[in-house]
Amino acid sequence: MAIKTYGSMQVDWEQRIDFDRLRRERVARTKQLLQASEMGSLLCFDMNNVRYLTATHIGTWAQDKMNRFTLLPQNDEPILWDFGSAARHHQLYAPWLGEKRSRPGISLLRGAMSPEMGRAEDVAHKIWVELKERGLDKEPVGVDIAEVPILFELQKKGLKIVDGQQLMSDARLIKTQDEIALITHAAAQVDAAYDELYRAMKPGMRENEAVGLVSKVLYDLGSEYVEAVNAISGERCNPHPHVFSDRMLRPGDPVYYDILQSYMGYRTCYYRTFVIGYASKAMTDAYKRCRDYLDAAIDLIRPGRTTGEVASVWPKATEFGFPNEEAAFALQYGHGVGLAIWEKPVISRLVSLDHPIELKPGMVFALETYWPSSDGWSAARIEEEIVVTETGHEIITRFPANDLMVAGHHYYTATGPLPTTRVHDPEPNEDVKKMVAAVRG
Repeated sequence: MAIKTYGSMQVDWEQRIDFDRLRRERVARTKQLLQASEMGSLLCFDMNNVRYLTATHIGTWAQDKMNRFTLLPQNDEPILWDFGSAARHHQLYAPWLGEKRSRPGISLLRGAMSPEMGRAEDVAHKIWVELKERGLDKEPVGVDIAEVPILFELQKKGLKIVDGQQLMSDARLIKTQDEIALITHAAAQVDAAYDELYRAMKPGMRENEAVGLVSKVLYDLGSEYVEAVNAISGERCNPHPHVFSDRMLRPGDPVYYDILQSYMGYRTCYYRTFVIGYASKAMTDAYKRCRDYLDAAIDLIRPGRTTGEVASVWPKATEFGFPNEEAAFALQYGHGVGLAIWEKPVISRLVSLDHPIELKPGMVFALETYWPSSDGWSAARIEEEIVVTETGHEIITRFPANDLMVAGHHYYTATGPLPTTRVHDPEPNEDVKKMVAAVRG
């Protein structure tokens, strides 16, 4: 059965994404794992985990502040402490939180509030009071991430702090049907962005202009957050720098992009490679090898297989110019995609061969491969996002990538179209050869 995509609006005449079900199923999965754990409660500062548990969002400007936090006690519902007036807003517009469960709370703002201001003590006290009331203050508290002063203050309260990050990562591992629909919609937005980008690329266009074009298309289509558009061209392709510049595209250039953006919080990680005007034989060969490695991995995706089996079909780091797997990390790579661009499962020769994870229906991940050209400066990078289904898999990234695509104007010479693959420079005619030979003596 094909993965469904929908319009961006809710309607009364068609069953679409069910956001109430999305909220219920995310919390229910976390509660189930919490119940089976040693923890009496779960305290989350990671904004993606806060969103997963509370279905609230105040903008991506807050992504790195570690200010918002939520507590999930055993056999209870989440309590949310939020940034100033956002708490009042959620009281009015997020009824699923329940009465008095959206509250103001201000932490250290990543150190902007200095220790003498007492914010760490205040946060710790808020948590301790809720646990004490429920008789959970002697039970381990799972914390995903935290500022060090807050961690110390929680411990001063006598709370036993344990790792809660793994529990949340496990909760987010298997996606619900509504999560899969949202991830698929986000991928469809990137399909459209690549179409516009393909039409626009030409010599003289700069990498940063490509980033601007893609960002506009995505925001016009309803993107919540364009997290990054990596635009890498020409000699910048090898080695891969993972960040765009103001370099101009030139005829014959390779250029690859990674588009990271979110729809309703759900991310994409989506590479495509092009050449401008024409491709060299070295680049064409590199692209084919890059695609072959990707297809070999995709062919293995089905329930019951493991991440180790997938990683085993990729080349060793030493085969493409790196001393070890850590130095080549993320070039031949797989990673879960959800509310963050890197979730479980991670697929890499660095860790997966020794620590394989079984693939299960509902997992959604991206597989990405890289291959440097024999010319020493160009390279190919391709990525597909994949849903593990009951019987196999489905690829949800649809912009063409089976073969290397040539962007830019199609040029013509007096004898016809300019070839899109340049194997070598054309041979001079016989008279020219004779003249050259005479000069060389």
